Amino acid sequence: MDFSVQEICEVFFNLEEKYNLNYQEIQGCYPWQLIRMFLYYDITRRTQTFGAPQQQSLSVFDKIKSFIPFVKNSIFHNPFRGKQNKDILIFDHPRKVIYNGEYCDIYSNFLVDFLKDSHSFEVLEAPYLNEHFTKKQSYIKYTDRIQLGSYIYKKFNKVKFSENEKNLISKVKKELEDAFNLEINLEWILTIHILNFTYDYKKYTQLFKKRKPKMIFVVVAYENQAIVAAAKDLGITVVELQHGTITDYHLGYSYPKKSRLNGEIKYFPDKILTFGDYWINEKTCPIDSRNIIPIGFPYFEVQSKDFINIPAKSNQVLFISQGVIGKYLSKVAFELAKEIEGYEIIYKLHPGEYATWRENYPELVEASAFGNFKVIDNSETPLYKLFAESNYQVGAFSTAIYEGLMFNCKTFILDVPGVEYLNDLINKGYVFKISDAYDLIDNLDEFKPVDHDKNFFFKNLDEKLLKRVIDNG
Repeated sequence: MDFSVQEICEVFFNLEEKYNLNYQEIQGCYPWQLIRMFLYYDITRRTQTFGAPQQQSLSVFDKIKSFIPFVKNSIFHNPFRGKQNKDILIFDHPRKVIYNGEYCDIYSNFLVDFLKDSHSFEVLEAPYLNEHFTKKQSYIKYTDRIQLGSYIYKKFNKVKFSENEKNLISKVKKELEDAFNLEINLEWILTIHILNFTYDYKKYTQLFKKRKPKMIFVVVAYENQAIVAAAKDLGITVVELQHGTITDYHLGYSYPKKSRLNGEIKYFPDKILTFGDYWINEKTCPIDSRNIIPIGFPYFEVQSKDFINIPAKSNQVLFISQGVIGKYLSKVAFELAKEIEGYEIIYKLHPGEYATWRENYPELVEASAFGNFKVIDNSETPLYKLFAESNYQVGAFSTAIYEGLMFNCKTFILDVPGVEYLNDLINKGYVFKISDAYDLIDNLDEFKPVDHDKNFFFKNLDEKLLKRVIDNG
């Protein structure tokens, strides 16, 4: 089964238009909006468009072992404890990075610093692999209580679809199965997501009534629809903080105009604060362009300063891996190291690949014995230092590709599923698309990238603009 990302997305877009899926209310909610990204990930994995993410999964023992901390966190870090109202609530990214010696969310940490002296706020933190990594702070509460309750709720509740609902589900299921030659248990997927949403929506509505925030910030809104829906139904402004690459084929953000004829996308945030002016096509984004606000990427701004002036090594090639395309990229890196002379190859794994790369990428194991090849499977070496030292970078569609461009890395994009995400960069001549290691070797020095305005991707934090967003609601 060989499908491109574009082909899969077009099936979704056409079904949405045909059955008005984004506006179909079932069991008191809009379930297509709830399952859209889950279904996309499931189909790309099962059609082998993308490989499975390499992130280490939790064993049964790990899950049992983490149950007690879950209960403990539900009691001692319960977001419902206390009577204080809060001006702002922040739902940060679960995955944390070490920054200034401590774990933090690189996408919302700047907001905490900005608000400390001017507003009352609270950070609501979800567990990552059933753990919390940040230092305990009085303003941080955990969402374990809600997740634990949702887990129990799903065990004791069911969804009973009406005949009309079953007919619609059956039609959509058949079209999806015919399009991708897969069996898709659409009714089960809908059931799980509806039950999750029903419980979470109720609990977040209670929480927001208790805290009475004027504004809510959220990272990854498309995975937190109950938060978005509860807040918007209470008249609370919901603002999303950009956390990664956004393209016309990212189903968390792309709703072509033909799918928007019936009004708003119910579970989409009111505003999005982006890294720079480059991100989000207003033709496919379901909110007005005035609500797509380029605020900057403070983490990059601060972290890059230490490395931006380091001279690059003219012969260093940096590979930027991702779990879903690592099987392709690792082979190209291996072939390059085997065939080329006079170059140093650095293969930087994604954190989710650190624990499993030796099992999943045999070519990297073999290449590690070469004198010109090095695998980096830790976060001790700063990524931005690697960018600064490298004259070339090779990758797929990671946000890191754009960061490498900021360090003037000559950039090569491997033609793998998901390359559509970077079509704009390819067409403008900022980066060069390659098919294999030999194509890369032929173009390492031949490719002359078109100059571009770096601030277009990542601008410095605009504090005045951020203040206006917060003050105006």
